[in-house]
Amino acid sequence: MLYLLYDILLILAVPLILPYFLCRCVRRRRLRKGIAERLGFLSREKRVCLQGGETLWVHAVSVGETMAVRPLLKALKARYPEKKIVLSTVTETGRSIAENLSDVDVCIYFPFDFGFAVRRMLQAVRPSLIVVVETEIWPNFLRYAHRSEIPTVLANGRISDKSFGGYLRFSWAFRPVLENFDALCMQTDVDARRIIEIGASPAKVHVAKNLKYDIPVLSISEERKRAVLATYHLPEGMPVLTAGSTHQGEEEAVLTAYRTLVNEGWEFLLVLVPRHPERAEEVAKLAEQFGIPCVRRSQLGAQSEMFTFGEVLLVDTVGELMDIYAISDLVFVGGSLVAVGGHNLLEPASLAVPVIFGPHMNNFREIATLILHHHGGIQVQDAAMLAQTLRQLLDSPGERLRLGENGARILTENRGSTERHMEIISSVVSNGLRASA
Repeated sequence: MLYLLYDILLILAVPLILPYFLCRCVRRRRLRKGIAERLGFLSREKRVCLQGGETLWVHAVSVGETMAVRPLLKALKARYPEKKIVLSTVTETGRSIAENLSDVDVCIYFPFDFGFAVRRMLQAVRPSLIVVVETEIWPNFLRYAHRSEIPTVLANGRISDKSFGGYLRFSWAFRPVLENFDALCMQTDVDARRIIEIGASPAKVHVAKNLKYDIPVLSISEERKRAVLATYHLPEGMPVLTAGSTHQGEEEAVLTAYRTLVNEGWEFLLVLVPRHPERAEEVAKLAEQFGIPCVRRSQLGAQSEMFTFGEVLLVDTVGELMDIYAISDLVFVGGSLVAVGGHNLLEPASLAVPVIFGPHMNNFREIATLILHHHGGIQVQDAAMLAQTLRQLLDSPGERLRLGENGARILTENRGSTERHMEIISSVVSNGLRASA
């Protein structure tokens, strides 16, 4: 009865979903190809690639989850080199990142959760294991995977403050869905307690820490830094502030702080990276309203002039954020001055770059607390406080260095999530083999 009700709701949602995708298809040829996969059809080329061996299906909804799962993908490839790794995403930006991961053999779009689409894609991929990243709980997908006796693991699971109440109200519906998981690897004790309250079996729930801590701590050579700066037409020797993963309402605060400091005589450059590249036109118009010259990344050519202080590089592409963080002197991480819940502070920290972030870090509370406790970054409340913090740090290279080193140390001291996940996954796989023997 539960799944019948769910299927009816999905059918009722079709008139709302279909026009959205058709509208986007008119503009994007790439998405037209994706529609087939979302309906469960896999191209002949990809079917051929997956023939003759077992596959591991990893699902990461978008950019953040795809970046977080990279250490686990590498570990899966090392442990099971004979298996092909299929990585699915929901968003186009996530797909763009996935296609550049060397440990992934085939990238696909995750199918709509209609029974026919899910069954068709499971038959095409034929996975011997499914790993779902964070809290992607799709009832039909999990149900048909369970029916096909495919072991399924939730990796890097978390239940945010915002979503917990909703899940709890409908725990009667989530309980049978969660039973389809063979193991649930949660980030923290709080996440583990919450998923059990929602309906997961305590015997299946494990605290495996956060995969995001397992991204490598990197340093960039001076030669590499010069090359990256030249790619973006940024001059050497001038401080760079990058505002990454910003949302509507945050660009105004960043541009206000930037214009204020430039008018005071501070010489530095701003790189703006909206979380959603399709907002580039909106952000460019906003910069124009502020009277700040703005050039898009996609418009940079070989003959483009070097940026000068007071100008803005607007990044309207995907997959370049870590390169930009690597040549930055300061990073503001967005989704935090507005009530989005924050984004991953560990990406700039892994490059020993000091981070600044706002008060709304609900989705990354543990990471934000560690950053503040270990003095790896600074939390601000508004544009005025952002401007004051920028003044202090631009005036103190030594303080920037100290903050950056402290942030990088957090990752080295909190590693181990990948190993814990692999222990649990190996146990699930072994149990599955014994059950089928």
